[in-house]
Amino acid sequence: MKLLLDFFPIILFFIAFKFAGIYVATAVAIVATIAQIAWLRYSRGKVEPMQWISLGIIVLFGGATIISQNETFIKWKPTVLYWLMAATLASGQLFFRKNLLKSLMGAQLELPDNAWRVMNWSWIGFFTLMGIINLWVAYNFDTDTWVNFKLFGGLGLMAVFVVGQALYLGRYMKSDESPKQP
Repeated sequence: MKLLLDFFPIILFFIAFKFAGIYVATAVAIVATIAQIAWLRYSRGKVEPMQWISLGIIVLFGGATIISQNETFIKWKPTVLYWLMAATLASGQLFFRKNLLKSLMGAQLELPDNAWRVMNWSWIGFFTLMGIINLWVAYNFDTDTWVNFKLFGGLGLMAVFVVGQALYLGRYMKSDESPKQP
């Protein structure tokens, strides 16, 4: 259910684009993101800071797209979000000497500091690369291709990256099974 809620605005954006075009899809994404945040606030009483930032970015870039009737703004939105996440993780590591991934996930994963550092830098690299790829697709292909990439390509690359992370982290996972004694 949480996964569906997380992708709710993207899925509605995709469907609206296929039936009504980029400007209607952009308006739908704005409304869906506002509804998503409202639901999270109502059901959990709390909204994560990154979700508030994402809302601000979709309202800003989506609003600019609708007002100017220029789809370039909405095409920049994923890149800005990816680069903001990369910059946040990098700033935490470089300026504050704090691994923000470890702060967020340390209760769920027990890893050596080196593994946390590798994971943090790999996410920084991934988000940076995703921002570049988004712009490359946005400026080298038509809007329909960009929308398809945004949903299927972006999610596919994320899935491949997460599987790669899981394989890397697997070497640090402790087995719950104790060796059997003869």
